[in-house]
Amino acid sequence: MNPPRTDARRHHDPHVRGFASDNYAGAHPEVLAALALANGGHQVAYGEDEYTENLQRIIRGHFGSTAEAFPVFNGTGANVVALQAVTDRWGAVICAESAHINVDEGGAPERMGGLKLLTVPTPDGKLTPELIDRQAYGWEDEHRAMPQVVSITQSTELGTLYTPAEIRAICEHAHAHGMRVHLDGSRIANAAASLNVPMRTFTNAVGVDILSLGGTKNGAVFGEAVVVINQDAVRKMKHLRKMSMQLASKMRFVSVQLEALLAKDLWLRNARHANEMAQRLAEGVRAVHGVEILYPVQANGVFAKLPHDVSERLQQRFRFYFWDEAAGVVRWMCSFDTTEEDIDTFVAAVKEEMAH
Repeated sequence: MNPPRTDARRHHDPHVRGFASDNYAGAHPEVLAALALANGGHQVAYGEDEYTENLQRIIRGHFGSTAEAFPVFNGTGANVVALQAVTDRWGAVICAESAHINVDEGGAPERMGGLKLLTVPTPDGKLTPELIDRQAYGWEDEHRAMPQVVSITQSTELGTLYTPAEIRAICEHAHAHGMRVHLDGSRIANAAASLNVPMRTFTNAVGVDILSLGGTKNGAVFGEAVVVINQDAVRKMKHLRKMSMQLASKMRFVSVQLEALLAKDLWLRNARHANEMAQRLAEGVRAVHGVEILYPVQANGVFAKLPHDVSERLQQRFRFYFWDEAAGVVRWMCSFDTTEEDIDTFVAAVKEEMAH
C-alpha cells in the first residue's frame, strides 16, 4: 500500500543537534505510531473518547486508585489549571524563586490564573519546610494573599532532585498548615529514572495532592495532563480546564500519546537515556580546565560556568541558552534522542574553544 500523498516539505536539516532544550527534540517513533493508530473513524470529542478513558486506567496504575487525568495542551496550561483548582480567589502559592511558574511562564499563573506567587530563594532549586515557613504565615490577615498551596518541581529547574522523604516532609508540613501540595512534573520521568523508583513513590505515596504530568519533554508531540490525586482538594476541574482554554476537542490525540509513553516503559526508557547522556556530558566537560559544573547532575540537565566569550563561540556551533548570562552560567539539556556522538562532538568543541 502506498503511503498517503502529502504536499508538505521538510524545512529543516534533521542532522542539526543542540543542547538548548529537551523540547527541541522531535517525537519518539512509538508516539508517532500511536497517533496514526488513533487516527481514522470518528471518536466522541472533548475527552469522551476511548483513548482518554483508557488513559484513566493507566494513570491509576501509576498514581493510585483515586487519580484522575485531565489532558491539556501544554505545561503552562497544566500548571495554571492545577493551581487554580486548589486555590480560592484570595489564595497564594509558595514556590521556589527559580520555579518555572515564577520565571518561565510569562506571568500566566498570576495574570491568567489570578494567583499570587510567594517566592523563596533556594540554593539548589528545592524547598524545605524551613524555607516554606518564610512565606507560610498571615492566613487571617486580609491585607496579605493567603498561602494555600506549596508548589514544588521534580526534577527542579536546576536539575536537582527531591528524595521521596523530602517530599513527604514538605507534604506533612504543608498539610499541617491546611495547605495543598502541587508538583510540577514536566520532567517527572527523569526524576523517577534517576531515583530508580516508580513515580508513585514521590507523589501519591507521600501526600502530593495534584500534579502536572509532562509528556512533551519526554517524546510526545504535544500534550500534558493535570493529575488529580486528592479528589477532596479540587473543585470543578472540567470547568477550569475549559475556561483556561486547555480543553482539546480531539482529545484522543493527546491521550494516545500519554498512553504510548505510560502504558509500558517508554517513558522510563526515554528518561533514562536522556539522564545517561547528561552524565556523559558532565563527565566530559568536568575534565576541561576552566569549566565549572554548578549543581549535581541528577536528571537530564547540566548547569555550567565558563568564560562568556567561549559560550558565545560555542553558541555559533550548537544551540543552548545562558541561564544567568551576567554570571556566565549556561544550561545544557539532553533528550531521549541525544546520542553519544552528539555528546562527544560537543565536548570536543568545548575543549577546542576553551583552548582557543
